[in-house]
Amino acid sequence: MKSPINWSQFTEIIHSSSRVLLTAHQRPDGDCLGSELAMRLILLALGKEVQIVNPHPTPPNLNFLDQTNFIKPLERLTQEDKIWINHADLVIVLDTSSWAQLGKMAPVFKVLQARKLVLDHHAKGDDIGAERFIDPEAEATGILVVQAADALNVPLNQEIAEAVFVAISTDTGWFRFSSVNAQTYRTAARLIDTGVVPATFYRKLYEQESLGRIRLIGQTLAQIEPHFNGKLMLVRIMLNDFDKAGALSSDSEDIINMALQVKDSQMAVLISELKDGSFKISFRSRCTIDCSSIAAQFGGGGHKKAAGASSNLPYEKIKQSVLQIIENALNHLELS
Repeated sequence: MKSPINWSQFTEIIHSSSRVLLTAHQRPDGDCLGSELAMRLILLALGKEVQIVNPHPTPPNLNFLDQTNFIKPLERLTQEDKIWINHADLVIVLDTSSWAQLGKMAPVFKVLQARKLVLDHHAKGDDIGAERFIDPEAEATGILVVQAADALNVPLNQEIAEAVFVAISTDTGWFRFSSVNAQTYRTAARLIDTGVVPATFYRKLYEQESLGRIRLIGQTLAQIEPHFNGKLMLVRIMLNDFDKAGALSSDSEDIINMALQVKDSQMAVLISELKDGSFKISFRSRCTIDCSSIAAQFGGGGHKKAAGASSNLPYEKIKQSVLQIIENALNHLELS
């Protein structure tokens, strides 16, 4: 299938730049970080100067990706870093085109005079004043980074391939989500051909859990609320749940997918309290209900099968609103 991305235009922009700033969404995940690190290596191979600055620090469970600390959190920038950023001639935003998802990077991004582009696989976003290179059918932004390397004639070496493999494998749930297709496996095979060892990365990603995360998983799953005859699994995590388990906020990653494992469930929602008192709302679906449309009603976005949003409303108000919207969606599904 022909890509909706104009790779000729993309390569023209890259070749015309010399100093490139990479950034991505807050609360970075494997796709975001893997894509950034792989893109950095691709740009370095082309002789570019590159910096990566994110709105949030890398979560501890993904620190293995960046042992040399190429990724800098915005809050830890030096004066020298700030001067470098202000003189960048290109900014690439990876894995989002949403002002809300840029978090504390948003005001920085707005004032930069550099040319700006987005490389992303999320269908919905904002006009952030950047040239858009978006393919909503791509399984992960990491897939687009591979296509970018091909368009730029940069060979995939093992270091690039390992970063991309983490990006793709995490955003496809270790290749189990419905977004996976034959081309996904062909791309994975290319990465493995460079020397990537999947078993090694599975251990790093999924078999290095802290005791706090295991306790958080147990506490959270014990509190699952089934709704609408078991079609919806609602999960919540409050700040005191993290404290009780001795867990970090990043330890909630993927718990929502565990909730969707309940037999006959069609959707799962996780409402998680953040340190500032707001809530992160995550949606998952294995039916035809579009999660991104539901998330959009809370100012968020994402994909048909997985999306997210945030809210400053109290938990009970968020819960009741979520239940009403999903009940309407399920009723419409049954009538159609």
